Amino acid sequence: MNNQLLHTPEGVRDIYNLECERKLCIQDRLHALIKTFGYHDIQTPTFEFFDIFNKERGSVVSREMFKFIDREGNTLVLRPDITPSIARCAAKYYMDETMPLRFCYMGNTFINNSSYQGRLKETTQLGCECIGDSTPAADGEMIAMIIQCMLAAGLTEFQVELGEVDFFKGMIEEAGIGEELEMKIRDLMEKKNFFGVEEVLTEEGIPEETKNRILKLQELFGSAEKLEEAKALTKNERSLKAIERLETIYQILTAYKLENYVSFELGMLGKYKYYTGIIFKAYTYGTGEMIVTGGRYDSLLKQFGKAAASIGFAINIDQLMIALSRQKLLPEKHAEGVFVLYEESCRAVGIALADGLRKKGITAELVQKDAAVAIAEYESYAKRLHRRELYYITEGNTSVISLI
Repeated sequence: MNNQLLHTPEGVRDIYNLECERKLCIQDRLHALIKTFGYHDIQTPTFEFFDIFNKERGSVVSREMFKFIDREGNTLVLRPDITPSIARCAAKYYMDETMPLRFCYMGNTFINNSSYQGRLKETTQLGCECIGDSTPAADGEMIAMIIQCMLAAGLTEFQVELGEVDFFKGMIEEAGIGEELEMKIRDLMEKKNFFGVEEVLTEEGIPEETKNRILKLQELFGSAEKLEEAKALTKNERSLKAIERLETIYQILTAYKLENYVSFELGMLGKYKYYTGIIFKAYTYGTGEMIVTGGRYDSLLKQFGKAAASIGFAINIDQLMIALSRQKLLPEKHAEGVFVLYEESCRAVGIALADGLRKKGITAELVQKDAAVAIAEYESYAKRLHRRELYYITEGNTSVISLI
């Protein structure tokens, strides 16, 4: 056999046994929590038309998408992001709905990262979208859900960083900076390259005072006190309204008693261009990547024909699992269910016993004994499967062996 057939392509991996069980356990736990907020499940296709994720939709760049052609000649892509898919779906099925829509989802996304980045090309996302609610209350609920999800997963040390795209936009407008230069600055700031920002602003002849105000964004990182510093930085109405909104959201999180888990980063802009207001990221130690991303995208649904303010987040389950593993916080696997072993002549008895246990909701693994295999080997096998007991059925007798 060609050994290459046993391996996966670069950037994807198998998840099996205990690791898979733990991942499903965490997913189920978070999904159950989100449902308590009144969110409804939605599933969108794994692949869609390329235009759903093109540059105007603000998702990943074209070269990082997995593209292919269908038999009609349409360009399709494996979804790199689920939010545009849900925006399309909401516009299609809820065009006339004027009340808020709350959706939650779980699915895999596919991004063709460069090999040197060391990132998975296929990751699992669990997330929420609230469509049709433009209030700070919706923003606060989203952030509260993120924090409660992190706590439900088992994390105790993490931080949700909040930013506001409109604060940056207002300052850019105030400075009279055009779209092309704005995109250069935005890209550099997202990479934390403020030396590059300073160089670009100097080359463009931006006045010193204006340049210093923009560079000051890198210092607006920390507790709620930074919001006062931000307000002192500009008189632009758009920017000031953005800060006032962050202050309101902070008050909402205080009502939830979750304010200690948030900080502010006014230099954060988000990699997706469809963000229009508040944006947020969650970090914890044990992984260099963010475990949650999200924000407000009030203009995205207009591109699909429905004018509706929206906000959402996505939890990167794979990064969350890495963090939980390195912090030794993964859920324990406890022994459960039974292992039913029977002699060939006792098949009917074994089937009846296992079937009766299953109807009571008890896991029953049914195996016919091989005469050449010792009972001790089956005991060892059942322990590896985390079974509580082994039932051994022979002619006229059923013995029970405890495995814990």
